[in-house]
Amino acid sequence: MRLIWNLLAILGLLVLVGVIVVIVQLKPPLNALSDFDDQVANTYLNMAETLLKTGNGAEATSVKVAVEDGLSPEDVEQTMRFVANEHNIKNVGELPLYKEVEAVTGEPYRFVKIYMFCNAMTAARMLDYSDAFSAYLPCRITLVEDPQGKLWLYTLNMDLMIHGGRELPPALKEEAMQVKHIIEDIMNRGAKGDF
Repeated sequence: MRLIWNLLAILGLLVLVGVIVVIVQLKPPLNALSDFDDQVANTYLNMAETLLKTGNGAEATSVKVAVEDGLSPEDVEQTMRFVANEHNIKNVGELPLYKEVEAVTGEPYRFVKIYMFCNAMTAARMLDYSDAFSAYLPCRITLVEDPQGKLWLYTLNMDLMIHGGRELPPALKEEAMQVKHIIEDIMNRGAKGDF
């Protein structure tokens, strides 16, 4: 009996030492997490849920909006340009990808066009914070006709940029949130043809 009692005491001591070692090892990473955005966990959880549901990393890191039936690509384009102008964000470029595909293949291709929007001063402030933000610039919205003929609008999910790491400086975070809301407004109103 005394042998079992001693073995249990040694086992308890080893578990206690193990817990202490784990705590000491995890303390620096846990302290670093205290500087992270308060929505970081939800951001990655939402991304993981979409990834598990779709099996597609691009779906997990993008936002899509269905265009109302009956609207043409031209209707959506015109509305998006109008809304962008209303928000004083510049349309800095367009890539009619479907035309490029048609030029190379000689075959018709479904409508796919990429629109690029930017506020140069916001972009500069994001770059001053981190050059890695250049991967998000300019804000892109793609108008895609799916294989069934349905139109969709896609953009990158900016939550990763805004909430995916350390807390952004307050003024920069507010500005980034403003850009996110503008892009959402351009997409949502474009999808409805809502001037």
